[in-house]
Amino acid sequence: MRLIRVGPHHEEIPGLLMPDGTRRDARAVTNDYTPGFFAESGLQRLARWAEEHADKAPCLDPDARLGPPITRPGKLICIGLNYKDHARESGMDPPDEPVVFFKATTAVCGPDDDLVIPRGGDKTDWEVELAVMIGRRASYVGRDAAMGCVAGYMLHNDYSERAFQLERGGQWVKGKSCDTFAPLGPFLATTNEVPDPHALRLWLDVNGKRMQDGSTANLIFDIPTLVSYLSGFMTLEPGDIISTGTPAGVGLGLKPPVYLRPGDVVELGIDGLGRSRQTARAWTPAAPAC
Repeated sequence: MRLIRVGPHHEEIPGLLMPDGTRRDARAVTNDYTPGFFAESGLQRLARWAEEHADKAPCLDPDARLGPPITRPGKLICIGLNYKDHARESGMDPPDEPVVFFKATTAVCGPDDDLVIPRGGDKTDWEVELAVMIGRRASYVGRDAAMGCVAGYMLHNDYSERAFQLERGGQWVKGKSCDTFAPLGPFLATTNEVPDPHALRLWLDVNGKRMQDGSTANLIFDIPTLVSYLSGFMTLEPGDIISTGTPAGVGLGLKPPVYLRPGDVVELGIDGLGRSRQTARAWTPAAPAC
């Protein structure tokens, strides 16, 4: 299944993206795709309903805005330097253990929403990433059982304000958490839709120029390793998201570095997980929060 949320900010309707491209209303099963939905066997209920009823459910507007495929997740956990080529372009050695940081969930927005360059920011950077949705509670889970805790996968652009991240002291979270810095989707693909999440091409263009072109085959720490590792430090709950890192080609790694300016257009995608598009604009006092 491919889960979508359709409509204006904070008014999204849960739906399914069908194989023929139509969008079907899923409110017969749930009012929204919340962490609680995933915790209460929502995916199983949705699958049973979809098998018999989805193709007869009301259609949703094909041109309406797509929101993030889940309402605000409980945790948005990111993994840094998880591709050797990205570590190399950052001037760092590949890590011996996963580099873990958090991204504030207020950064979550729809896949095609504008990117707002934050007030005081002048080094806003792009990072295409595979995001993993947790579907089952995981605490001290072994690597061999870790994939059973995964509900599905999404496209994520892990935007970073490098001036906040690297020049303001403290932890990376400050440079990762600005509003609109976590566009998710266009949809959440359940695990049966992605036979091998470790063989997906991911790419990103800025103003039509290819900047990133990689494969999840090159992850340093694969998905079961990450789920198992993180579950040893914190309980992972349904609806939590793990963003698995980015390949080479970020603005910080160019010589000289290149960062986004108002009017720039960023397009990105992952095999089987769709594509998204964000247009950068400057922060203003009236800029809406997602």
